[in-house]
Amino acid sequence: MATFLEFEKPIAELQARIDELRDAAAGGEVDIDSEVAKLQAKSDKFLRDAYARLTPWQKTLVARHPERPHFKHYVARLIDDFMPLGGDRAFADDAAIQGGLGRFRGQRVMVIGHEKGDDTASRLKHNFGMGKPEGYRKAIRLVELAGKFGIPVITLVDTSGAFPGMEAEERGQAEAIARSTEACLNAGVPLIASILGEGGSGGAVALAAGNRVLMMEHAVYSVISPEGCASILWRTADKAPEAAEAMKVTAQHLKELGVIDTIVPEPLGGAHRDRDAAINALGDAIERALAELAGQDAQALRQGRRAKFLAMGRA
Repeated sequence: MATFLEFEKPIAELQARIDELRDAAAGGEVDIDSEVAKLQAKSDKFLRDAYARLTPWQKTLVARHPERPHFKHYVARLIDDFMPLGGDRAFADDAAIQGGLGRFRGQRVMVIGHEKGDDTASRLKHNFGMGKPEGYRKAIRLVELAGKFGIPVITLVDTSGAFPGMEAEERGQAEAIARSTEACLNAGVPLIASILGEGGSGGAVALAAGNRVLMMEHAVYSVISPEGCASILWRTADKAPEAAEAMKVTAQHLKELGVIDTIVPEPLGGAHRDRDAAINALGDAIERALAELAGQDAQALRQGRRAKFLAMGRA
C-alpha cells in the first residue's frame, strides 16, 4: 500500500475511494469504469497541482519518503558487475556508506554512497545512512584507489548527516569528514556527485565535492536539517517549515546559487512513484556529465573543482 504524505491527503482519499469501488465491483457485473476514470482524473490533477507548488518543507518530506529509491536501487539498475569493497583498513566496515567497482553503461567506475535501508531491519543495519568515521575513511580509500587506476568516481548522496554519537566523535568524526572532502577535491579523476534525497551537513559534503553536482528535483541539500536550524534559532522544531524556506534547501534554489550544476527531473509525484524512471533520468545525467569531463587530465580536473567551489557565494 502506498504511503501518502500529509499534504497528499486529498489524493489519498481519492485513491481510497477508487480502491473501494474496485473491491465492490470485483466479480460483479457493475460497470465502474466511468466513475473510476473520473476519480482518477481528479486524483491526477490534485497530484499535478500539489507537486507544481511544493514548499521547501514539503520537498523535504518528499526527499525523506520511505519508498524513495536508495543507493542499492540505483546500483542494481545502473551498475553492471558491481563488486562491493568494504572496510577502512583501520577499524571496521561501516554499513551506512557503501562502495565498490562496476561498469556504468560500459565504462569502469567506482561508486560510493549512503545507504539508508528500506525497512526496520535494514535501516538499523545501515544506521539510517548516517556514516561513522570508518565509513568516511573507507570512502577516502576508494577515491584514492580510483585515482590510482584512472577510474571515474560516482557518488550517491542520501543522508540526514553524519552519525553524531559519542563513539563516532571518539574515533575522529570531524577529521574523517574533512579528509573525505579533501580526497574528493584532490581526486585526479572525474568525480560526479548526485544528491538523491537528503544531503545533510558535512556528512553529505564529504562525498559531494565533485566536478559536477547533480540533484534530484525533489531532493534537499543543506548545512543542517530544518528541524535542527529551527531548534537553534527558535528553540523549537515546530518552526522547521520556516527554517526550510529561509535556508533555501531545494534544488531550484541551489541551482540559482551555483551550489549544484544540474537538476534531474523526477516523475510526477516524486521518485518513489516511478523508481525506474527516476533512476534512468539520473543515469542519463551522469552519462552526460562524464562525457563533458572526458579527456581532461588530473590537473585540469582539480583546477576545475577548485574554481567551482571557490566561486560559490560570490554572486
